[in-house]
Amino acid sequence: MQYTIVIEKAPSSYAACISDLPGCVATGATREEVVREMRQAIEFHIESSSQHGEPVPESQWTATVVDVAAVAG
Repeated sequence: MQYTIVIEKAPSSYAACISDLPGCVATGATREEVVREMRQAIEFHIESSSQHGEPVPESQWTATVVDVAAVAG
């Protein structure tokens, strides 16, 4: 399965969340660490949902980067 996660840079760390799995979040000191931690959090979330007989949602999200011209203030 593939899921889209959102990664936010904080002053001294990174945080990630996933809209498809509310409440599933992770933090890390580096971008690589937060991705690794998020992968584990997603796997745990899916395992827990399966054990409780809850459906595992398929990803409904995608993302892209859009380039825009800078506007002077």
